[in-house]
Parts: sequence; structure tokens; C-alpha cells
Amino acid sequence: MKQVLLLGLGGDIGVYAFQRAAHQKYGWKPVVLSKVRTTFLKHSTLAEWIIEPNLQDPDVLVARLNEIAGAHPDHELILFTNLDWNVRTIAQQRDRIDSRWLQPLCDLATFDRVSSKTAFASICDQVDVRTPFTVAVGFTGADAVPAEASGGADSVPTVSPAVALQSIRDRGLDYPLIGKPAISADWFNVAFPGKQKIHHFESEAELVEVLDHLVERSYGSEFLVQEFVPGDETHMRSLTAYRDREGQVTLLAGGQVLLEEHTPGTLGIPAAILTEVDEEAFASARRILVKADYYGFANFDYKISSRDGGRVFFEVNPRIGRNNFYVTAAGVNVAQAVARDLLPDHFEAQEAKPAESAASVPTGPILYSVVPYRLLMRYIKEPALRERVAAAKKRSGVFHPLVYSGDRSLVRRVYIKALNARMAQHFRKYYPEPTDTGF
Repeated sequence: MKQVLLLGLGGDIGVYAFQRAAHQKYGWKPVVLSKVRTTFLKHSTLAEWIIEPNLQDPDVLVARLNEIAGAHPDHELILFTNLDWNVRTIAQQRDRIDSRWLQPLCDLATFDRVSSKTAFASICDQVDVRTPFTVAVGFTGADAVPAEASGGADSVPTVSPAVALQSIRDRGLDYPLIGKPAISADWFNVAFPGKQKIHHFESEAELVEVLDHLVERSYGSEFLVQEFVPGDETHMRSLTAYRDREGQVTLLAGGQVLLEEHTPGTLGIPAAILTEVDEEAFASARRILVKADYYGFANFDYKISSRDGGRVFFEVNPRIGRNNFYVTAAGVNVAQAVARDLLPDHFEAQEAKPAESAASVPTGPILYSVVPYRLLMRYIKEPALRERVAAAKKRSGVFHPLVYSGDRSLVRRVYIKALNARMAQHFRKYYPEPTDTGF
């Protein structure tokens, strides 16, 4: 079999976790192509680095990818990323990228179908998956009035900020409300004071302030204002899936979020997960992927309402997700889905029996965390959940994506400890005590 070169574009913690998994399972050669040497791979010896300061230029990206392909004529090539912006750019430039690059990434049409949260809500509505009531705010003169229906592209047209505010008042929605971009890749390019990954509006005044900033900048995409589904962050769930080229869902994994990050730029990203099997949510994810005719990795965010126990889906990220190591830690190496789909010889060489048509589902439970255990337990107040978390730790320890025996130089170990200390400082600054809402 040919050697495999696995190129991670961007170098975030999700790329590291996937490259770690592939290196551990198959011995694939990790390479990182990024603008700078990133925080999570600093002092790492796992991957070869290629630094390209102008990587945001599509022409430069294409040239670099084709150059790397040309320098490795005898390798199998896999191109991988965990940033929406990169997924979109790769999809846009696919015809110009060397065809030897195998990509577990969706095409441009599919990206547009799922990355817009309004379009995602419409798909969910068609397959009987619940989403929160949503007002889609535009900044290009729209003045339609939303229909009295749940969120979705068909039932919630884009409206002006003034109409959105009046609609919220007329519907009697209580604060807090949630604000987020409809398209994450567009959010990347706008800047204003107080910008956050996800906004949590305690009052109309706070909402108006953000809308005014977007009006001033003629923001060209939609901004979503959503009802807050009650329950703290332990009611949030993460779900990772893979659908292959034949239309088979070959991976389904999930977990209960125990704690989210709370810095302005990372708000809402899970910092700790206790893995679990949620068959109802898995069935919903499968219906969404089939309806969207989706291909590749997908990462869903949903929440179990503390009011009625229903599952409410918020979005699907068209990529593997920052926290994908929880899947590998729970017993199903995430690189297996890619090998099974794109490099079946490598997959079959590592398996004791032929691949089955059913999806791989890790059963766990295991404890995944990027924060120190003692810090994590400070934020978990429910006694039964504390017992489950403690039991998982006692049974198999705590799994951290950056702690890898194949990448354990002394300086790397010291650096990871420093990152953990910095994480603790961030929590003391931005989220010193747990709250009923997670904000």
C-alpha cells in the first residue's frame, strides 16, 4: 500500500485531534499548512509544518496544495480542515485543486444547504426535527414580517432590524435571547466592539447595540435572534457523524456537554463532554444528512430543554468539530470513517473482519476535557451528574486531545500544563461561578 500524507489546513485543536487519531491508528504522515504556527501544535513533533502567510488568498492556497501534491507523487493524499472558511474555499476551488487530494468534505452546494442556519432549520422542519423559534435579521433593506411559525427559511423571511424588534415584542419572547450569525464563514470577516461567537442578550438594549453595529458595517449576511431554550450548558449535546460517498452514515457519536468555554471568541464551544448514546438524536441526525444529501464529517449542536425534555437542534457544522477526540477516546477512531470511505485497503488491513454497513457507534461513557478535572467539578452542581462524571474518571481517566504519548517531548508536556493554567485563568475571569443558564 502507498504511504498516506494527511494535510491539515489551519492547525486548530480539531485538526490536531484528527491527525493524532490517524497517526495512532494508521501511521499516516501528518502535515500542517497554516498562516502561523498555531497554539495547539506549538512544540509538537507530530506534524511537519508548512507556513504560508498568504493562505487566505484562494490562488495561493490552490498553488500550495498543488505544489505539495507534486512533491509527493507516490503518496495517497488526504486534505482535511476544521474551519468553515477553509471548507468553503476548498469547495469553491475544487476544480483547480489537484484531483489526487481526497477530501472528506462536502461540496459547495451542500455547504450552502447546511451552513446557513435558516436553511438548516428549513431542512429540519421537513424531516420533523425541532429547532428554536428564530428571527432572521438582514441589513439590506428587508422589511417583511415573519410568519407566526417556528424557525426555518420558509417560515421566517429575512427582516429589517426594526421589524425584527417589533416581531419579538409582538410574540412576547422573554429575554435572554440568543444571537448568532446565520453563516459562520461570513461572521469571520466582520469586526465590531463586543463581538462574540454567540451573543446572549439580557435586554432589548443589548440586542439593539449589536444590530446597530451590523447596520453601520452593512453586514451582508443574516444575523439570527433565537428563543433561549431553557437549561444550563449541561443540557447541551454534541453529535458527530460521517456520511460516505455511497450515502451510508458510517459514524454516529455523541455526548453530554459538561462545561463550555466562556471567552468572547470561544463562547459555546464544549470544554468537557461525557459521552453517551442518544438514539433519538442519532435518528434525527441521520434524517437531516439524508435530506441534505450530505457527504463527509458533520458536527451537530442540540439541547435538551429543561422545560419539556424535547431535543432542539441548533445547527450542523460542515466539518468534524473542534472536540472530535471524544469520539476516538470513546472507542471509535475518527480516522476509520475516512479510511473506510476513501482508502478501503488501509481500513481493511487494520480490521479483524470486513466492514459492516451499520454505523460505528462508540458506547462509552468516557470523560473528555480540556480543563483540569478539579476546575470542571466546580461547575457541575447536579449530584447525579457529578457521580457519573466521577465514575467515568475512576474507570478510565480523563481524555485530553493534546496529551498524546506519540508527541510527548518534555517541552511539550510543560507547554500543555501552561495551557491548562491559562484555561483556568479564563474561567476565573469570564465565568467565575456556574449559572442556571450557562451565561
